[in-house]
Amino acid sequence: MLELRSRRPGRSTARAGRIAATTAAACLCAGQLIGMSPAQAAEAAAAAAPRPVITATNTRPKLPWGATGNLRIFAKDPQTGKPAGAGTVVALEEYTAASRSWKTRATKKLYANGYNWFAVKPGATTSYRFVFRGGGGYARYWSQVMRVTVTPSGAKVLAEAKRHVGKPYRYAAAGPSAFDCSGYTMYVYRKAAGKKLPHKANSQQRYGRQVSKSAARPGDLIIVRSGSYGTHAGVYAGGGYMYDAPHPGTRVGKHKIWARNYVVRRLV
Repeated sequence: MLELRSRRPGRSTARAGRIAATTAAACLCAGQLIGMSPAQAAEAAAAAAPRPVITATNTRPKLPWGATGNLRIFAKDPQTGKPAGAGTVVALEEYTAASRSWKTRATKKLYANGYNWFAVKPGATTSYRFVFRGGGGYARYWSQVMRVTVTPSGAKVLAEAKRHVGKPYRYAAAGPSAFDCSGYTMYVYRKAAGKKLPHKANSQQRYGRQVSKSAARPGDLIIVRSGSYGTHAGVYAGGGYMYDAPHPGTRVGKHKIWARNYVVRRLV
């Protein structure tokens, strides 16, 4: 009987584990371990195989809504430091909050240089990880978790504005089935960007920061004015158009900005 002694707690256990793994690998004969079934032998061999060193890189930890980021994986041999796993399948997993579980979103094979990458375009803040599925003499292994934080953007505001096209104008209504002009912009910015606006066009022109008309971007807030008083609100759609709820008897839609006297406010 082999007895391991160590002054450090747990050291003997770790050494015993390494010895057991080495012994298991050494006993492998014709694909089977002595006294084990083929399945058990395969499991024991996989457990004895070295784990690759996996580096996971998140190129854009903060990603504006609608933008695409890249997640990169590199695997190397733990002893030599050289690229590992050429041709090995790696999977990108995404954590799903609803089911509280990891789901495979895509798979690829590593190149000879140990690298590959995955493009991601999450609609909300999401966590990802890589799974090295084993092979080439290496064990199955997971990378650290990468979190992609999705931030509000003009594209998200515009997408929310488009969702309500065709809904009727109704005085003092703030959605989601009907809107007046400021009720529409109030609802859109709250849903798309978490911005709280008052239910009054004149008051909304005090929010965000003012930008010039020539610098307006889709998703900006448009306030039409009479003098300096705000009388109408909409969401800039680009090209001199805006999404708005014009007046009684009309519906939410994309309309030409008819006035010259208006200001542009950037909230996201």
